[in-house]
Amino acid sequence: MSTPSSLKTFEITVPVLPADIDTQDHVNNTVYLRWVQEIATAHWEAVASPEAQAAVGWVVLRHEIEYKTPALLGDEVVLRTWVGKATRLTFERFTEVRRKAGDQLLSQARTVWCPINAQTGRPARVSAEVRAQFST
Repeated sequence: MSTPSSLKTFEITVPVLPADIDTQDHVNNTVYLRWVQEIATAHWEAVASPEAQAAVGWVVLRHEIEYKTPALLGDEVVLRTWVGKATRLTFERFTEVRRKAGDQLLSQARTVWCPINAQTGRPARVSAEVRAQFST
């Protein structure tokens, strides 16, 4: 899964903290899942209008994570995300976690998200504007 240059990507850099490290002295796999959630949320909050944010929430239907190389205490990691295929009620989101020094791929994830009505919690279609901002 390489980032296609034609897609709209979003990224942030985060440090590996002592609390992220497990008994094997590398970042615990649950932290990668937290990072997938954090970058998706940051992307949504950076791009979606306040009206869209008030109307639409998101729930995860599926996570797939492939671990390549461990992140270590003291690393800075770049979280990069983009949205792939979108259907009426699902959005496929990809995330890469890379070591900032050397741009080494540490993990990659594919997540399927479902938009929900923020008031009812029920699945909801998003506007054409939101779909155009995020999907391919």
